Amino acid sequence: MAEHEIWTPLKLLAWTKDFLSSKGVVNARLEAEWLLCAATGLDRVGLYLHYDKPLNDGELADYRALVTRRARREPLQHILGTQEFFGLEYEVSADVLVPRYDTEVLVTEALTHHPEAKSVLDVGTGSGCIAIALKKRLIQADVTAIDISEAALAIARRNATRHDCTVEYLLGSLFLPVAGRCFDIIVSNPPYIPSADIESLEQEVRDYDPRSALDGGRDGLDIYRKMIPDACEHLNPCGWLLVEIGSGQAHDIIQMFTQGGCYEKPLISLDPGGIERVISAQRKEHV
Repeated sequence: MAEHEIWTPLKLLAWTKDFLSSKGVVNARLEAEWLLCAATGLDRVGLYLHYDKPLNDGELADYRALVTRRARREPLQHILGTQEFFGLEYEVSADVLVPRYDTEVLVTEALTHHPEAKSVLDVGTGSGCIAIALKKRLIQADVTAIDISEAALAIARRNATRHDCTVEYLLGSLFLPVAGRCFDIIVSNPPYIPSADIESLEQEVRDYDPRSALDGGRDGLDIYRKMIPDACEHLNPCGWLLVEIGSGQAHDIIQMFTQGGCYEKPLISLDPGGIERVISAQRKEHV
């Protein structure tokens, strides 16, 4: 990108598309548009309404800096500072897992299984997107969210304030912060990537998402082995436990649900790509 050239939005987008594509960025043209919006303060419609208006020096410097970061494969969401989830925009950073659209299945299934829930627990809340999405739709429910990271909880609290949403945030591991308490719904998107697979993930995930939100141990199932049996003690009779899972993990996790006799028959839900993404199970009325 020559410094003394005249750069219009149209010319910049064409150059950036080729440049980011050469760095392995898949949706290079669309991402170039979002970066240019951030540098200029325009929306995407505005870019094309001003397609032939040269950027000023300040806008061009800001855009160069953003493109440089993306070329290093820093996630677009970290650069822009936000990610959309279930119709709301959330603050994100390297302290939290970037919300994925596949995780919306977890929210949808929780709402379907227990639309009258009065209490909800989100284990490993990260950005807070799951807890907030549920609170927005279960107005009557008290929602509690747990995370082992104080930095993640700080972001989750800001996201709750941003969306005028009351959520109780607690620091700690699994169910330790809610000892003696029970809930109608427990949801979790735990770390489920096998340790040996992390190095093969996309660079944006491997190098920028917190490892504690990815690494599920040798086979990716460490958290489930403890969470599923322990959750029984924190569910009200006929309450629901819902967990997000990784590809190919459904069989083993269903076996964990069926051991011990606490849960009714588990249900599997697919994500939009047809991958088994969420397992839901109802606590038996009498255990």
